[in-house]
Amino acid sequence: MRNFEFLSPTRIIFGKDTEKQVGEQTKNFSKHILLHYGGGSIKKSGLYDTVVQSLKAAGVSFTALGGVKPNPRVSLVRKGIEICREQNIDFILAVGGGSVIDSAKAIAAGVPYEGDVWDFFRPVAEPKEALPIGVVLTIPASGSEASKSCVITNEEGWYKRSMNFNILRPQFSILNPALAYTLPAYQTACGAADIMAHVMERYFTNEKHVDFTDRLCEATLKTIIYNGPTALKEPENYDAWAEIMWAGAIAHNDFLGTGRVPDGASHKIEHELSGIYDVAHGAGLTVVFPAWMRYVYKHNMARFEQFAVRVWEVDSYFDNPEKTILEGIQRMENFFLSLGLPVTMKGLDITDDRIEEMAAKATERGPVGNLVKLYKQDVYEILQSCRK
Repeated sequence: MRNFEFLSPTRIIFGKDTEKQVGEQTKNFSKHILLHYGGGSIKKSGLYDTVVQSLKAAGVSFTALGGVKPNPRVSLVRKGIEICREQNIDFILAVGGGSVIDSAKAIAAGVPYEGDVWDFFRPVAEPKEALPIGVVLTIPASGSEASKSCVITNEEGWYKRSMNFNILRPQFSILNPALAYTLPAYQTACGAADIMAHVMERYFTNEKHVDFTDRLCEATLKTIIYNGPTALKEPENYDAWAEIMWAGAIAHNDFLGTGRVPDGASHKIEHELSGIYDVAHGAGLTVVFPAWMRYVYKHNMARFEQFAVRVWEVDSYFDNPEKTILEGIQRMENFFLSLGLPVTMKGLDITDDRIEEMAAKATERGPVGNLVKLYKQDVYEILQSCRK
């Protein structure tokens, strides 16, 4: 196990009707805020009105900025930065899922910075300060509600890039599982896949003697495997959503990665898919992750065999660990398919071939991944295998 420092300062406010506390929480930081959200779903559900009423009751005024898209755009981030500067706004409240939260984080980092916010994603600069942000979560998926991560897409060249700094972690995040009841089935499935990917990228490490976090990762994965289908069948099953929402926050707040070196390759490869084709991030991950596994498993067969046996309950073929591993990967693919998610580019309706471009973009700063270092040709071959 590696030496590590663990910091997770976000206050989690979890449970039924907790969104009604948003005004009381926000007033501790500011009296005039940017209220950031996506499309019209929070207005249709009534959440927008609930948030506004809570803010007004607490004496907090706001300027609203909606329009965040999946795979959030830097153009809207720049607009948010301009609004905050013009109105001396010093707090951002994100009401939505990972795209809204990431957009809020980018705005928060960009407001006090003299240069262009995209500098943080290129990266040629690091944010030294950021506005504080709060969250009312509507989609358990990205884990951005408790993470230091932020992913933004630049329309110029369709680059999807990330930054990761502790100053981006939200001050508080309100998690009411009931707010996920109205999610479309596809978004529910994509969220489950995103959570699993965050866990698996920490699970697949070369670090030895990490038994405690191995078991935590396995438990988190099993939680999603059990509760994901329940949420799809019973969209208003509070208990299933509670398990998923809490697992999603833990999956990406770095707790499961303590003492180990995570991989990260699959996310970086997928960013090229969703950056160029604007597909749902979770769906892109269900295409890339199995392909990555089949490409790299021979590097650490013991870990992949453990994954197959403990997570997917494959009976170990003691004389043929490779058979055990491949069966585990197949069961994972079958699970994704059972959720209605794709496992090939064809399933994403991607018909044109920009694989060379994606492989080049993914590795333009050097190889990706830590379990195995992947270079341009490696990524190219993984993406080629995703076409089948």
